Amino acid sequence: MPLEQFSHEALFYRGIEDMVATVGPFVREGVDLGEPVLVAMLPDRTRALREGLGAAAREVTFLDMEEAGRNPARIIPAWRHFLDSVPDDRTVRGVGEPVWAGRRDVEIDECHLHESLLNVAFDDGPAWRLLCPYDADALSDTVVRDAIRTHPVVWGERRDVQYAGHAHARSAFAEPLPPSQFDADEITFTGADLSGLRGIVLRVGLQSGIGRDAAEDITLAAHELATNSVLHAGGGGSLRAWTQPDAFVVEVRDSGRIENPLVGREQGFALAEGGRGIWMANRLCDLVQIRSTSQGTVVRLFTWR
Repeated sequence: MPLEQFSHEALFYRGIEDMVATVGPFVREGVDLGEPVLVAMLPDRTRALREGLGAAAREVTFLDMEEAGRNPARIIPAWRHFLDSVPDDRTVRGVGEPVWAGRRDVEIDECHLHESLLNVAFDDGPAWRLLCPYDADALSDTVVRDAIRTHPVVWGERRDVQYAGHAHARSAFAEPLPPSQFDADEITFTGADLSGLRGIVLRVGLQSGIGRDAAEDITLAAHELATNSVLHAGGGGSLRAWTQPDAFVVEVRDSGRIENPLVGREQGFALAEGGRGIWMANRLCDLVQIRSTSQGTVVRLFTWR
């Protein structure tokens, strides 16, 4: 039957062989129907799936999720680009696995926010199918439950929590971030301080050991966010920076409020007032967390060490 809307589906598999046995038919069906198919998974999954698909794999576009999804905020733009590349009269399908064993807890938190934001981003658009596989053998029960909560359709696992895609996205976007467990340098800034702020972030970043290119990238991202604070959030804010065992982190706070949780994930918002800084930060940093309430906005930037 023809699709009438975006179908966001979670599939739970147990090991790579089971993944091929369950994801493979979904992909092959799309190929047989003449649908454009994009698969975004880790390289080992991609190799196994290619082998299982045989000649049909030549009709599939594959994307390395380890690279494209390193920062989960980059995944929605990748799906948007895929959809925009296909004529409006064609139905498409995708496979995307943003969560895998070994990801940091903070990354998994952002992956769950991403999964719920997929519904916000695409529910009002064209009909297409997106299957999100999860390795139930390698992931915790908490991760599985959160995946069930953020997908309207669930394969291979009993639904013991209710779907809450849009509500989860908006509530998670408004939840405060956990406090840092590390000593942080803190600076209050206004527009007159922006130039000096860049120098401070660059110096502290270099001292953290992340390398000059990475330090320059996170410095530029922090400068863009601080500029947003000056222009759109009352003329200033505060910046904190710290080094933890696996990352150099910069946090920018201000009194402004962001209403749309898709900020920084849709290119159109990059052209809107205040959107450019977060869009750039998502491309310059390994992970970006954004939370916003009536009390203000905090953006936390990570560069892995």
